[in-house]
Amino acid sequence: MNSIDVKTINTIRFLSVDAVDRANSGHPGLPMGAASMAYVLWKDFLKISSKNPEWIDRDRFVLSAGHGSMLLYSLMHLFGFGIGIDDIKNFRQLDSITPGHPEYGHTPGVETTTGPLGQGFSNAVGMAIAERKLAAEFNTSEHKIIDHFTYILAGDGDLMEGISAEAASLAGHLGLGKIVCLYDNNHITIDGSTKNTFTEDVELRFKSYGWQVLKVEDGNDLTCLQEAIGDARAETNRPSLIMVTNVIGYGSPNKAGKAEVHGSPLGKDETRLTKISMGWDEQSEFLVPEEVYEYMNKIAEQKSSVKKAWDGLLGNYKAAYPGKHKKLIEWFKSEHSLEWLMSDERITKEYASEATRILGGDVLNIAREQMGNLIGGSADLNSSTKTFIKGSGIFERECPEGDNIYYGVREHAMAGITNGITLHGGYRAFCSTFLVFSDYMKPSIRLAALMKIPSIFVFTHDSIGVGEDGPTHQPIEHVMNLRSIPNLSVYRPMNMMETAAAWKKALERCDGPSAIILTRQKLRDIRPCGGDMDKGAYIAIKEDKDIPDAILMGSGSEVQLLEEARDLLLEDGIDCRAVSFLCFEDFEAQSEEYKTEVLPNAVKARVSLEAGITQGWERHTGDCGVAIGIDCFGASAPGELLMEKYGMTALNVVNAVKESLKRTL
Repeated sequence: MNSIDVKTINTIRFLSVDAVDRANSGHPGLPMGAASMAYVLWKDFLKISSKNPEWIDRDRFVLSAGHGSMLLYSLMHLFGFGIGIDDIKNFRQLDSITPGHPEYGHTPGVETTTGPLGQGFSNAVGMAIAERKLAAEFNTSEHKIIDHFTYILAGDGDLMEGISAEAASLAGHLGLGKIVCLYDNNHITIDGSTKNTFTEDVELRFKSYGWQVLKVEDGNDLTCLQEAIGDARAETNRPSLIMVTNVIGYGSPNKAGKAEVHGSPLGKDETRLTKISMGWDEQSEFLVPEEVYEYMNKIAEQKSSVKKAWDGLLGNYKAAYPGKHKKLIEWFKSEHSLEWLMSDERITKEYASEATRILGGDVLNIAREQMGNLIGGSADLNSSTKTFIKGSGIFERECPEGDNIYYGVREHAMAGITNGITLHGGYRAFCSTFLVFSDYMKPSIRLAALMKIPSIFVFTHDSIGVGEDGPTHQPIEHVMNLRSIPNLSVYRPMNMMETAAAWKKALERCDGPSAIILTRQKLRDIRPCGGDMDKGAYIAIKEDKDIPDAILMGSGSEVQLLEEARDLLLEDGIDCRAVSFLCFEDFEAQSEEYKTEVLPNAVKARVSLEAGITQGWERHTGDCGVAIGIDCFGASAPGELLMEKYGMTALNVVNAVKESLKRTL
């Protein structure tokens, strides 16, 4: 082993150890044990440019074992990614760019937010799907504009998570040969040895998924690591798992190989002993030898030269294929304008009645006509969610041009993969399933919101209107659950125009994800009196008087019941306004003036109606209002009978308005 390699690897180790010690918080074990394999990958294989960290043809490196974040920060510091030594010293401190787990958009060069185990693994599968599709779309025999790998560093915990199993299974089925996973096989978790919980044959498991499995018995053998990664890259028909036997906390005399080094600082005394045992200056802190800086600067420059060569290739590509080049650049832009969508005659035409899931499918396909980079799929539910892109094929091993991704019954991986496609760039990605199964997707949806990426989640069969399938398939708390996620826009439309507005907002958004909630049952084509749907809530049915006696509020399928209730109340001399809440989040973002215009403070009598839990509506119904909803589970019966049984009726709204009026007296 070259002495400068040893010195650089130990620099990575001790930057990590010192940072965790100073923060008195963190995970030193993984960086100490996995430093050699990460170093070999970054030095000898990873195609990156620290001067251009968002270069579209860079290799993607995903630290799925995000608790080992100091490994990543140490590498990025040495490879010139703008993380200075002071940033290393501020590890896990307020406002630092070196947070406890890697955060996309917060630290330059971080490809995805990781920490919840398995998420990075599934994101990487999405990145590999995007790479393969873009290559099929844009590459020519002379110009391989898109040609890069996706690398994962995963630990035992990652491979225990169900999302990794789902994602690995799909990756093997699709033959995503440009995925290389370095498995930090150190046999230790927080609670102790993996003998306690994880004794399956990982090699056999991944082979059964259709992966190539390679082994490195000594994680500090740089030659074997180089050979294994080279062999993985050479296998283009299968993803590769490299099982690297590492020692967690490598070098620590008293803690190496033990669970206690996983998530606790070494401490002053053990750090000193570790430095002595590895020939490091025991008095030093955050030491980077000058020869290491010089060596790494040369390597960083060499890597940046690859980007310069690619720029030349792109210039030739532009000259030879100006149309393709223009489309490539446009696809990687995050901004879209779909104002045209709302005036398309297929959107504005009248219809008798229809389920919003059907309308949603129509809008999706209309939007796709002018957005060639819109792709997605469902968790084995295309016939139900209606999200199949017509006129386009299925993304398969032998047909990467297809725009429809068949995820199988893998909801959690589907959401994580969708995030990975979005993170990669080049595509606007969506996925779909029944609303009740959003439970399986919540961690990935939350991370999309945290990362501020515009993934789109389509959920159909949105209420007890599902009917005979019964309470296991009838969402109750789910819409409010989704609304509770910061930075997630949740749309529940009542007709074609609102459905189109929801898709328009979701596709135009670039700073966070959206959820579109659609019905199974047919709804009437209500024609609102006007109002701006882009503002989230608006006056759908206006009162006859200067100011209404009461305000009716609802979303989705229940707005048609508000219309019926208003007519009944007029017969009793009660003049009501009906407000459609397409999106709580968009409404909350409006000015106080607009919100007061829609919901005047002077009108205290208010009733909300939504086929889900009532929690959350109190912010709009106020002290005198009544929230009508379903705060229990449903039952198996025809949907229309269930709506009546659980109070989703116009008559119930009428009675609630009268009760609310009494409360105002």
